[in-house]
Amino acid sequence: MKIAIIGAGKWGLALYHAFSQNNEVVITSRSPKDVPNFVSLEEALGYPYLIMAIPAQSARSWMEQNFKDYNQSLLIAAKGIEADTGAFLNEVYETFVSKDRLAFLSGPSFASEVILSLPTALVVSSANQELAGKFTDAMPSFIKGYISSDVAGEEIAGAYKNVIAIAGGVCDGLKLGNNARAALLARGLVEMSRFGETFGANKDTFLSLGGAGDLFLTASSTLSRNYRVGMGLAHGKSLQSILSELGEVAEGVPTATALYHIAETKKVYLPIAKEVYLMLQEGKDPLESVQDLLS
Repeated sequence: MKIAIIGAGKWGLALYHAFSQNNEVVITSRSPKDVPNFVSLEEALGYPYLIMAIPAQSARSWMEQNFKDYNQSLLIAAKGIEADTGAFLNEVYETFVSKDRLAFLSGPSFASEVILSLPTALVVSSANQELAGKFTDAMPSFIKGYISSDVAGEEIAGAYKNVIAIAGGVCDGLKLGNNARAALLARGLVEMSRFGETFGANKDTFLSLGGAGDLFLTASSTLSRNYRVGMGLAHGKSLQSILSELGEVAEGVPTATALYHIAETKKVYLPIAKEVYLMLQEGKDPLESVQDLLS
């Protein structure tokens, strides 16, 4: 396959490494990077397959300002819900590209491990199963690819787990113990499943790689940016200082805002997401949030 990676952050570079094993791959980003096969955006957009490794909150503005439709097929590699509108990424991208040309990547995957070619399993979801199959077939031998037709479920799971990961970091930062973290992850899984079913997602999706698999990984490791946000909150740091130290996008932060407002509008019970939002945006004390969850 002839593939162009859009975005040369850590995840974009990891995907470039992975898909370059068996395909003709180029990469581009807003700032030039000293990597092989770095090309201009104009050249990248001429490729028939694009992998979009740009943050979820930037997707709409990037497409409005930069995208040119040459009938390309897109694999969306970000995870998140648009904070300003509450729109899912498939809704954002479908504004610009028909759903039969869109696929979405999910599953437990740290960029630092993918770039080392460590064993990984990922899910490609799409309304177009043939397209999903093309992307999984293009994956290297160290990645096991699965196909899903539940775009909403995979997308919600991928976005929601970042919010639960922040709570996981808070839990461990407060040294609440293994029992507490296990309870948090179990209830977090129930919560994201409840939210997903509100939007017609398949409940089984949340027990798969894109749901439980990604949640367990992201909510219990310092390799996770969102987990580190939670650790910072537990240590009494401000959100601004945490994000400044992080130096990277933590998608769980804006997604928590989106989930909070959606829950308020649709009257969905999301206690963990609500407490994460209150800690992030209203400065609620993490220990108070834990006590409120226990009550």
